[in-house]
Amino acid sequence: MSASFTVSLEKEQLIFSAAHFITFGDNICERLHGHNYRVACEVTGALNHQAYVIDFIALRDALQKVVAELDHHVLLPTKHPTIQVTPGEREVEARFADRRWIFPVEDCRLLPIDNTTAERLAEYIAQTILPIVRAQTTLLTELSVAVDENEGQWGRYRLFF
Repeated sequence: MSASFTVSLEKEQLIFSAAHFITFGDNICERLHGHNYRVACEVTGALNHQAYVIDFIALRDALQKVVAELDHHVLLPTKHPTIQVTPGEREVEARFADRRWIFPVEDCRLLPIDNTTAERLAEYIAQTILPIVRAQTTLLTELSVAVDENEGQWGRYRLFF
Protein backbone atom coordinates (compact mmCIF):
# COMPACT_ATOMS: atom_id res chain seq x y z
CA MET A 1 0.00 0.00 0.00
CA SER A 2 1.21 3.51 -0.72
CA ALA A 3 -0.07 6.92 0.24
CA SER A 4 0.44 10.51 -0.71
CA PHE A 5 -0.76 13.92 0.35
CA THR A 6 -2.14 16.75 -1.79
CA VAL A 7 -2.05 20.46 -1.15
CA SER A 8 -4.70 22.47 -3.01
CA LEU A 9 -4.60 26.20 -3.59
CA GLU A 10 -7.45 28.25 -5.06
CA LYS A 11 -7.55 31.81 -3.79
CA GLU A 12 -9.35 35.00 -4.72
CA GLN A 13 -6.07 36.70 -5.67
CA LEU A 14 -5.32 33.98 -8.25
CA ILE A 15 -7.54 35.66 -10.83
CA PHE A 16 -6.48 37.48 -13.97
CA SER A 17 -8.34 39.29 -16.72
CA ALA A 18 -7.01 38.89 -20.24
CA ALA A 19 -8.02 39.01 -23.88
CA HIS A 20 -7.43 36.19 -26.35
CA PHE A 21 -8.77 34.38 -29.36
CA ILE A 22 -8.42 30.73 -30.33
CA THR A 23 -8.78 28.74 -33.50
CA PHE A 24 -11.04 25.78 -34.19
CA GLY A 25 -9.98 23.41 -36.90
CA ASP A 26 -7.88 24.77 -39.72
CA ASN A 27 -9.91 27.79 -40.79
CA ILE A 28 -12.05 29.15 -37.94
CA CYS A 29 -10.73 31.86 -35.62
CA GLU A 30 -12.98 33.30 -32.97
CA ARG A 31 -13.26 37.00 -32.27
CA LEU A 32 -10.98 38.74 -29.82
CA HIS A 33 -12.65 38.63 -26.40
CA GLY A 34 -11.75 38.46 -22.73
CA HIS A 35 -12.22 36.38 -19.62
CA ASN A 36 -11.78 36.71 -15.90
CA TYR A 37 -9.66 33.61 -15.46
CA ARG A 38 -9.28 31.76 -12.16
CA VAL A 39 -6.30 29.56 -11.35
CA ALA A 40 -6.12 26.57 -9.03
CA CYS A 41 -3.16 24.35 -8.24
CA GLU A 42 -2.56 21.01 -6.56
CA VAL A 43 0.79 19.58 -5.47
CA THR A 44 0.91 15.90 -4.54
CA GLY A 45 3.72 14.03 -2.84
CA ALA A 46 5.03 12.64 0.39
CA LEU A 47 5.37 14.78 3.48
CA ASN A 48 8.77 16.33 4.10
CA HIS A 49 10.59 16.30 7.45
CA GLN A 50 8.42 19.26 8.55
CA ALA A 51 5.24 17.20 7.84
CA TYR A 52 4.00 19.18 4.84
CA VAL A 53 4.03 18.68 1.06
CA ILE A 54 4.96 22.24 0.10
CA ASP A 55 4.93 25.64 1.74
CA PHE A 56 1.56 27.21 0.90
CA ILE A 57 3.08 30.70 0.82
CA ALA A 58 5.83 29.76 -1.64
CA LEU A 59 3.25 28.12 -3.91
CA ARG A 60 0.87 31.07 -3.63
CA ASP A 61 3.63 33.57 -4.38
CA ALA A 62 4.80 31.63 -7.45
CA LEU A 63 1.25 31.49 -8.80
CA GLN A 64 0.58 35.15 -8.02
CA LYS A 65 3.68 36.17 -9.97
CA VAL A 66 2.51 34.36 -13.12
CA VAL A 67 -1.06 35.60 -12.71
CA ALA A 68 0.19 39.20 -12.35
CA GLU A 69 2.24 38.88 -15.54
CA LEU A 70 -0.82 37.73 -17.50
CA ASP A 71 -3.32 40.15 -15.96
CA HIS A 72 -4.79 42.83 -18.25
CA HIS A 73 -2.90 41.71 -21.35
CA VAL A 74 -3.67 40.26 -24.74
CA LEU A 75 -2.46 36.65 -24.73
CA LEU A 76 -0.91 35.59 -28.04
CA PRO A 77 0.41 32.13 -28.96
CA THR A 78 3.86 32.12 -30.59
CA LYS A 79 3.76 28.43 -31.62
CA HIS A 80 0.44 28.40 -33.46
CA PRO A 81 0.68 26.85 -36.94
CA THR A 82 -1.56 29.44 -38.63
CA ILE A 83 -1.49 32.51 -36.37
CA GLN A 84 1.60 34.55 -37.10
CA VAL A 85 2.70 36.76 -34.21
CA THR A 86 5.34 39.34 -35.08
CA PRO A 87 6.66 41.55 -32.28
CA GLY A 88 8.11 44.90 -33.23
CA GLU A 89 9.73 47.63 -31.21
CA ARG A 90 6.42 49.32 -30.36
CA GLU A 91 3.70 47.02 -31.71
CA VAL A 92 2.82 43.36 -32.02
CA GLU A 93 1.12 42.22 -35.18
CA ALA A 94 -0.99 39.05 -35.19
CA ARG A 95 -2.34 37.54 -38.42
CA PHE A 96 -4.72 34.73 -39.21
CA ALA A 97 -5.74 34.20 -42.84
CA ASP A 98 -7.02 37.62 -43.99
CA ARG A 99 -7.46 38.98 -40.44
CA ARG A 100 -4.92 41.28 -38.81
CA TRP A 101 -4.60 42.76 -35.32
CA ILE A 102 -2.12 45.39 -34.10
CA PHE A 103 -1.50 45.79 -30.36
CA PRO A 104 0.89 47.95 -28.34
CA VAL A 105 3.81 45.71 -27.33
CA GLU A 106 3.34 46.52 -23.63
CA ASP A 107 -0.26 45.27 -23.77
CA CYS A 108 0.72 41.77 -24.95
CA ARG A 109 2.06 38.58 -23.47
CA LEU A 110 3.61 36.35 -26.10
CA LEU A 111 3.30 32.79 -24.84
CA PRO A 112 5.25 29.77 -26.12
CA ILE A 113 2.08 27.74 -26.72
CA ASP A 114 0.12 26.71 -29.81
CA ASN A 115 -3.30 28.09 -28.81
CA THR A 116 -4.50 30.21 -25.90
CA THR A 117 -6.98 27.62 -24.65
CA ALA A 118 -7.58 27.09 -20.94
CA GLU A 119 -5.68 23.81 -21.20
CA ARG A 120 -2.59 25.42 -22.74
CA LEU A 121 -2.72 28.32 -20.27
CA ALA A 122 -2.77 25.76 -17.44
CA GLU A 123 0.25 24.05 -19.01
CA TYR A 124 2.10 27.36 -19.36
CA ILE A 125 1.44 28.26 -15.72
CA ALA A 126 2.49 24.80 -14.50
CA GLN A 127 5.73 24.88 -16.50
CA THR A 128 6.46 28.40 -15.24
CA ILE A 129 6.05 27.53 -11.55
CA LEU A 130 7.68 24.08 -11.81
CA PRO A 131 11.22 25.22 -10.90
CA ILE A 132 9.90 26.91 -7.75
CA VAL A 133 7.83 23.87 -6.79
CA ARG A 134 10.78 21.54 -7.34
CA ALA A 135 13.01 23.79 -5.24
CA GLN A 136 10.47 23.44 -2.42
CA THR A 137 10.09 19.67 -2.52
CA THR A 138 11.99 16.66 -3.81
CA LEU A 139 9.09 14.39 -2.85
CA LEU A 140 6.79 15.64 -5.63
CA THR A 141 4.69 13.04 -7.47
CA GLU A 142 2.20 15.29 -9.27
CA LEU A 143 1.67 18.94 -10.12
CA SER A 144 -1.74 19.99 -11.40
CA VAL A 145 -2.77 23.46 -12.56
CA ALA A 146 -6.30 24.32 -13.65
CA VAL A 147 -7.55 27.46 -15.40
CA ASP A 148 -11.23 28.42 -15.33
CA GLU A 149 -12.25 30.73 -18.12
CA ASN A 150 -15.97 30.96 -17.54
CA GLU A 151 -17.42 30.05 -14.13
CA GLY A 152 -17.00 26.29 -14.19
CA GLN A 153 -15.22 25.72 -17.52
CA TRP A 154 -11.85 24.42 -16.36
CA GLY A 155 -8.86 23.30 -18.39
CA ARG A 156 -6.38 21.23 -16.36
CA TYR A 157 -2.75 20.24 -16.94
CA ARG A 158 -1.16 17.48 -14.85
CA LEU A 159 2.52 16.57 -14.60
CA PHE A 160 3.53 13.24 -13.06
CA PHE A 161 6.96 12.53 -11.55
